[in-house]
Amino acid sequence: MDPTKAMSVLSKACPYLARTGLTALQGLAATGVQSLGGSRGVSTSAVEQARCSVCPGHTGQSALLAKASQCPVVGPSIRANEPSKASQPASQAPPAACPYAKCVKDKADAQAASASQPATHASHEAAFDYEGLYQAKLAKKHEDKSYRYFNNINRLATRYPQAHTAQPSNVVTVWCSNDYLGQSKNPAVVDSMKAALDTYGAGAGGTRNIAGNSALHLRLETELANLHRKEAALVFSSCFVANDATLSTLCGALPGCVIFSDKMNHASMIQGIRHSGARKHVFNHNDLDHLEQLLAQYPRATPKLIAFESVYSMSGTVGRIPEICALARKYGAITFLDEVHAVGMYGPHGAGVAEHYNYDASLRAPVGQRIPGSVLDQVDIITGTLGKAFGIVGGYIAASSSLVDMIRSYAPGFIFTTSLPPPIAAGAVASIQYLSESQRERYLQQAHTREVKADLAAAGIPVVPNPSHIVPVLVGDAESAKAASDMLLARHSIYVQSINYPTVPVGEERLRITPSPGHDSFMRARLVAALDSVWSSLGLKRTVDWERLGGRCGVGESREHSELHVGWKRGVDHVWEDAQLKQAHDYERARKGGVAISPVIPETVQMISATA
Repeated sequence: MDPTKAMSVLSKACPYLARTGLTALQGLAATGVQSLGGSRGVSTSAVEQARCSVCPGHTGQSALLAKASQCPVVGPSIRANEPSKASQPASQAPPAACPYAKCVKDKADAQAASASQPATHASHEAAFDYEGLYQAKLAKKHEDKSYRYFNNINRLATRYPQAHTAQPSNVVTVWCSNDYLGQSKNPAVVDSMKAALDTYGAGAGGTRNIAGNSALHLRLETELANLHRKEAALVFSSCFVANDATLSTLCGALPGCVIFSDKMNHASMIQGIRHSGARKHVFNHNDLDHLEQLLAQYPRATPKLIAFESVYSMSGTVGRIPEICALARKYGAITFLDEVHAVGMYGPHGAGVAEHYNYDASLRAPVGQRIPGSVLDQVDIITGTLGKAFGIVGGYIAASSSLVDMIRSYAPGFIFTTSLPPPIAAGAVASIQYLSESQRERYLQQAHTREVKADLAAAGIPVVPNPSHIVPVLVGDAESAKAASDMLLARHSIYVQSINYPTVPVGEERLRITPSPGHDSFMRARLVAALDSVWSSLGLKRTVDWERLGGRCGVGESREHSELHVGWKRGVDHVWEDAQLKQAHDYERARKGGVAISPVIPETVQMISATA
């Protein structure tokens, strides 16, 4: 083994080597390590020549090697090759004042003292105050106003997008659900789940390796692979698990891997990157110049992975997918694209933003057929969820068959967890197939989003600019954001959850609104009027106020400035362009025999509208 690599291996396992700088370790490795295999021998010349290069002012035998001689692994070899103390010159004596030696001695003395005095549980010494720590951590959350309150919201399948609170008689309109298209109550989905429940029961019965691998799981993975035009797919219990397991397993396996992560990436990706142990760089959100500067620091042969998202859930901004793929090709990297908030929502078949870039070609090509040169084809790894636009639960990856099989074989997050229940898999298959054909839900959702954004802009309510279906309303303060959410619920029977740190940076707290196909014009008018009232009651900043302050996260900033980070195509306001929406409308109307496309309004809303 190369000496430098050998020392790197040792430094990870040894607390003393791990404390030493890389340059010093390389110096020691050049003379102090011959082999990590066989008898793990260390040459006599290593002992004689190595000096305490990490301790300025000291000469003589390396303190690290002196301590290493006590190691049960390499110690015997060192001692066997070490000259006798009698013949050793005084100049080679271990430096008495070496800080490493002192650290070692102090730690050894403490361990010896602890071992010589076994714990007596009859001692009067107080145990650690566990409850005190819990309460202190919670108090900190309350103090900085980031404590999370969970509202009791029970969405009603037959009254979508309505729900009742803790009191079933208290019906509210939900404006922040991630069930973007209402698929959780789609009869085609629900009926498929009922049939699977009657046939296969409620649970999976085990992990995929032990009784939990059914035909429905295999069919679901085939549907997902076809949707993204990839060779294979793998289903996980959630996309948090999919991201964590895939990034940690893959980047942990790639030798010397370096990860480049967008600053606004989701916590699941950050977790996976951390668990991989790989070196990472964080590039500014959608900043291609910054990303390229970081990539250029490494040889093309160094394994590299760029992790980013298509739709960033809290800002609604869109990743620069084709440009990032081009940089990946230039610098020898692979791409990891999180399409969690885009699958089902974009593209003619619901495969996400990557598919939407080549809308017409994707519309013509059969589902599952690769489109060489397309943006979707350039992305190496796609992750998505079954729990948002598809309306069920679960996560997945889609990629080459060899990569998917490697993750299947090595990722603990996949191997050691119970698989999704068969009814869940059946519902997911039905939802994917339905949205692959139907354009009605996507058309209505996008049309309603445009209308909500326009009405809020007219009222001076500050919306963070973006080209997607997310409507983030800037508040700028955690306490005020919660107060606004509470007031909407208590006074106006409208549920919009406040978003605080750490989900968004401090000072960028917001309300996150997600229009759906079921939100009609009457609901929209009530929402805008309610927000206008709340903003006035709480004295919250409107768009003009943010402009006077110089703007924040795109609000009150020039279009040219905001376009630097919103993503998508320069000068284009919406991912779903006008011509594409018209095509979707015409296609869906023709498919339904000329019937007009309109939301299904719950009976309770019709009653409220009639009496308003």
